[in-house]
Amino acid sequence: MAGHVEESVHAEEPVASDVEGTCDCLHSSSSDSEDEKFEALATIAEEMIWRFFGRQRPIHHVLGGGRSADIFLWRNKKISSGILASATATWIFLELLQYSLLTLVCYGLILSIAILFLWSNLSGLFRKAPPRIPQFIISENLAQNIALDLRSEINGAVSLLRDAALGRDLRKFISVVGSLLVLSIIGNCFDFLTLLFTAIILLHTLPVLYERYEDIIDGIGEKAMAEIKKQYAKVLSKIPCGISKFKRQ
Repeated sequence: MAGHVEESVHAEEPVASDVEGTCDCLHSSSSDSEDEKFEALATIAEEMIWRFFGRQRPIHHVLGGGRSADIFLWRNKKISSGILASATATWIFLELLQYSLLTLVCYGLILSIAILFLWSNLSGLFRKAPPRIPQFIISENLAQNIALDLRSEINGAVSLLRDAALGRDLRKFISVVGSLLVLSIIGNCFDFLTLLFTAIILLHTLPVLYERYEDIIDGIGEKAMAEIKKQYAKVLSKIPCGISKFKRQ
């Protein structure tokens, strides 16, 4: 009798283990489904976030990727700091010390050539290798690519001005005229060299700050764009009905 009871107990143990295994499987499957749902919701939330430039890609891809984006985002700190230091020194010499651009370029070339000349002639006395000056040649493919890119940019700008002048899009007309007014005001306040130096400083600071505080800046930008759209709608509502009828036709 006792042996029969022991056999029944041993027979029930696998059933209990099977139940536990089934529960673990159900728990793992439910947790996996919850994780998948959470990831899907997170993806949808990221897509719904308002981004500058109407993008869903990282700022590195917006800047074109490659070396130029690495320089603006300080991925290569030596090159970025060198460009920024050179631009600052050039602006100081041209603006504060009142050097002309041609004079500064000639002085820089004279100093560089003199240093390399002395190094080449004195290297034999000190038993050191002469300087290795690489031969810089602009290839035909590079020149053609630069010309094609410049051509497409010029054609796009001319087409934009033409569409704004023909009155095909009122929004485009207002944006073009507003941008030109802003540029004229900025050009009246600063000379070309200071404006170019300011643009270099902004290109080396704003992308890095935006990449670091992307979510905060996008939130502020979303509120600002909503307010701009409200003011733009008010301006359009004050335009006479004849223009709106002409645009509908």
